[in-house]
Amino acid sequence: MLPPREHITIGFAHVAYNGRDRLLRRHLGLRALEARTQEELEAILPEVDVLCISGMWRNDIPARAPRLRFVQSMSSGTDQFDREVLRAAGIRLASAAGVNAEAVAEHAIALLLALYRRLPEARDNQARRHWRGMISDFAEREDELRGKTLLVVGMGRIGARLIALARAFGMRVIGVRANPAAGSAGADEVHPTSALLDLLPRADALVLVCPLTAETTGLIGAQALAAMPRHAVLVNCARGRVCDQAALIEALAARRIRGAALDVFAEEPLPTDSPLWAMPHVLITPHTAGETCVYEDNVIDILLENLERLWRGEQELVNGVV
Repeated sequence: MLPPREHITIGFAHVAYNGRDRLLRRHLGLRALEARTQEELEAILPEVDVLCISGMWRNDIPARAPRLRFVQSMSSGTDQFDREVLRAAGIRLASAAGVNAEAVAEHAIALLLALYRRLPEARDNQARRHWRGMISDFAEREDELRGKTLLVVGMGRIGARLIALARAFGMRVIGVRANPAAGSAGADEVHPTSALLDLLPRADALVLVCPLTAETTGLIGAQALAAMPRHAVLVNCARGRVCDQAALIEALAARRIRGAALDVFAEEPLPTDSPLWAMPHVLITPHTAGETCVYEDNVIDILLENLERLWRGEQELVNGVV
């Protein structure tokens, strides 16, 4: 059981996020501590009843945090948390699934627009003080989203929001999900993952926003890339290993697809010797699709709702995992 709100201590542990500050701005009278390093985390562990954490988590923490009863992950993923360790210690766990749905969907659209409007080239030309002339070759000219067919792989909260945004731009959207019976999420069509190879030739743009699972690992490999039209672009805001990176580099080098915008990579940070850095038709963002100025507040909304449920003695949590 959690202590009452007047005696609870909430710990925030992240190298960059400002969880404590954002919580205190709400003037709820809750005591909060913050750690930005493992050493600072060690110092607050004996005091915390609740820990809001993601990448700094270690599975030996429960042994050194005798008061800890609830962990709110600051990320959607919870693979780093050993469920059995938490259960043995009587600690509940909830994820932040959906907290960055709007951000990632907007980022995917931004990347599409950047590719179609040739914004990376414009920025490069600006740095060179070069005024590019008008282009007569349709294959090289800027283009519009309207009228294009977008193939979205992954139709959870991010995918559903992406579909709505794409349709607002006048795109036709084909959705791919593990279970098509779960709904179309507003897409013009919805198909199972097994149909992907048959759908790829119809795609002007392919956007990946699916979770990394056994089914999606390596989903976009040499065969899938070969099935895409030469004018098509690929955007990956899912996980790096959803796409076979070596096969993608080969396809891009051979100009078998028009271009790619990548937010995630098989190895992060992306090694400095990766050919992707130097490809003019590739746009790279450093796994920042989910980052916005409201991220911490979105996580805190989930955290506070879960605290209220625990105080009421309820078992079901928002995004409950353990």
